[in-house]
Amino acid sequence: MRARRRGKAALARQAAARIGHLVYRVRDALFPILLLTVAFGTRPRLSGGSVATDHLVDAIGIGVALLGESLRVLVIGLVYITRGGQNRQVWANSLVDTGMFAHSRNPLYAANLLLFVGLAIVHNGWAMYLLVVPFFVFAYVCIVAAEEQYLYGRFGETYADYCRRVPRWLPSLRGLSTTLRSTEFDWLKVLRKEYGTPFAWTSGVLILLVWEHYGAAGALPLGRGEFAVIVAIWIVLAVAYLIVRTLKLSGRLGTT
Repeated sequence: MRARRRGKAALARQAAARIGHLVYRVRDALFPILLLTVAFGTRPRLSGGSVATDHLVDAIGIGVALLGESLRVLVIGLVYITRGGQNRQVWANSLVDTGMFAHSRNPLYAANLLLFVGLAIVHNGWAMYLLVVPFFVFAYVCIVAAEEQYLYGRFGETYADYCRRVPRWLPSLRGLSTTLRSTEFDWLKVLRKEYGTPFAWTSGVLILLVWEHYGAAGALPLGRGEFAVIVAIWIVLAVAYLIVRTLKLSGRLGTT
């Protein structure tokens, strides 16, 4: 019976890995297309039937997204590994097990899921909960299966030992303070690598805040003052994005 279960589990992992390799190749186009299509192709939902309650839920969603962004910043500022692979294929030239990777084997993917969940909460439509969030969970589970298959093949027992020590998803807090003290945090690297992600998801949140006032049943249209505040915040974010991008392209933020 145990042998049969192990055999079924192995077949499931192989199937997930095959799907993961496919999703890995197309994720840069597939993920934003799916998210935008569902977010703006379906109606958001007013939480609790009142604007006040909905604003509280929006704040929770933004908080979840900020938690995801904070985790991304920690990962990149301490010890960053490129998840882009090579020629859109899973690839790694070394096994990184320091920085946040000493606490989670997939901290960037966990952070990305928090970002998607945060956006889903702000939208609060059933399609986001029933389609988008489950899809991204499934996609990342399959991508991780593909990466684990590759890493087991490349690093063997070294990777197996790493898997035994470090959880796959949720970061372990054990020894985190030691990691933060012992590893120099590189803010310039965070700016170089990460400036586009916060601009993208915060822009999405601002657009959703406008969309829910017009697309959700029972919502009141935005007042001029509220709309002006949202536009002003986006302009500040856009200017910051352009400044950082200009500095990066000029080489003033470093190159490594």
